[in-house]
Amino acid sequence: MNSTPDERFSSFATFYPFYLKEHSHPTSRRLHFFGSLGALWCLVQLAITGQAIWLVAGLVFGYAMAWIGHFFFEKNRPATFKYPIYSLMGDWVMFKDILTGKIKF
Repeated sequence: MNSTPDERFSSFATFYPFYLKEHSHPTSRRLHFFGSLGALWCLVQLAITGQAIWLVAGLVFGYAMAWIGHFFFEKNRPATFKYPIYSLMGDWVMFKDILTGKIKF
């Protein structure tokens, strides 16, 4: 599925195949996976310590890992800029799909 600049997705189900295409490079997928894992770790730290810095750290780490994957490996613009909610959902669905072996790590 090729995306045009004006394309709008009517549902997450129609967005996710586009999302996976935008994350086809194995290194990019791995960076996204580790970014999500690091963000989860930071949320655990937030819950344990109550220090808000862990929320900031989780966001920075998660997005930094993903954006490195896009800019250096995929050579595309993160979907976050145009589809922030669907992109966030895609991150976690892809994370789950990697964990369950549905998507190759």
